[in-house]
Amino acid sequence: MSAPLSAVRAVPAWSAAVGLAAVLVVTGAVPWAQAGQTTQRLAPLLVFLVAATVLAELTDAAGVFDRAAAWAARGARGRTRVLYVLMSLVAVAVTVVLGLDATAVLLTPVVLAVARRIGSPPWPWALATVWLANTASLLLPVSNLTNLLAAERLGLDARSFATLLWPAALTAIAGTILVLTLTVGRQVRGRYAVMDAPPVADRGLLVVASACCAALVVLTLAGLPLPAVAAGCATVLAAVTAVRRPAALRTASLVPWRLCLLVVGLFVIVTALLDHGLAAWTAAAAGDGDGLGALVRLAGLGALTSNAVNNLPAYLALEPTAAEPMRTAALLVGVNVGPVVTLWGSLATMLWWDRCRARGIPVSARRFAGSGAVLALVLVPLAVLALSWKG
Repeated sequence: MSAPLSAVRAVPAWSAAVGLAAVLVVTGAVPWAQAGQTTQRLAPLLVFLVAATVLAELTDAAGVFDRAAAWAARGARGRTRVLYVLMSLVAVAVTVVLGLDATAVLLTPVVLAVARRIGSPPWPWALATVWLANTASLLLPVSNLTNLLAAERLGLDARSFATLLWPAALTAIAGTILVLTLTVGRQVRGRYAVMDAPPVADRGLLVVASACCAALVVLTLAGLPLPAVAAGCATVLAAVTAVRRPAALRTASLVPWRLCLLVVGLFVIVTALLDHGLAAWTAAAAGDGDGLGALVRLAGLGALTSNAVNNLPAYLALEPTAAEPMRTAALLVGVNVGPVVTLWGSLATMLWWDRCRARGIPVSARRFAGSGAVLALVLVPLAVLALSWKG
């Protein structure tokens, strides 16, 4: 899903992707008709991408994330480990409702501020945010761009999508929190002084923003088209913000045009690669069938490819090998849960890395890879097993 594109200056790959895609179309490597079909498929996705970005940005500006953190701090009653779990659940909720990039970009500063305020080391809090941004992104189409592509391809509404993925989604979420507790949980022991929650700048705007986020989930689960619902919720919140807090509309670049161009460019590039030999390679590597071994193989390939090049092109490249719902679900496990090993495995991780650097939090690629490899090796097979058990 989306993120505010003021943050994507850390990802200049958008310009290279667009340039290469343009060359492929102009030279005929991707025929104009095929490029037009790609654009037609992408149109609803891009509408959703823009609307979800605006909704997430304005929700943050309304103070929803800060308020959630304040409630968690009061609910934990001074117990640091309890607060850590509660903030992890906040990360889950933001990822499911607003998407993994919103968690990486908008929630990460809030979580780091909480850690700093209570005198806790920042790394466990930062790690929980980026891990859950990825691993909690399986449940709904809104949670990840890959989900939206898969739902559109299979013709699944939000409720059907959740019915297919919920065992894997819950396994990934619970497994992530358990691994966090066992690995870095000892660093978040102790107690902190409970402080009063900061005053709400505009309670009415806070209520409207919360209601728009809730409406996004309820209306999509009711079967309404996701792009239309996201656009409607974003429009309502933008209109109310324009009246009550117009500065919020002027201080951020709300339209994620760089990310939109990156998505279009990647689509065209992967289309060209599939037409020139990649399809045969992926078909051979991914195998076929929907038995447990076949599903683990596909999910593992998705995880490896995501960590090698990024999860969005990995999904696009492997999508032709996952025509059946169970195989698509396994592929989503690989490309959503798996890319926690490299710092470029998902756009959310790259944006999270940028947020950490901006706040002086050092991120070691080796340390990140070591802990992430353990998580991926545990969660990907378990999530696929949960899918297979349900199926």
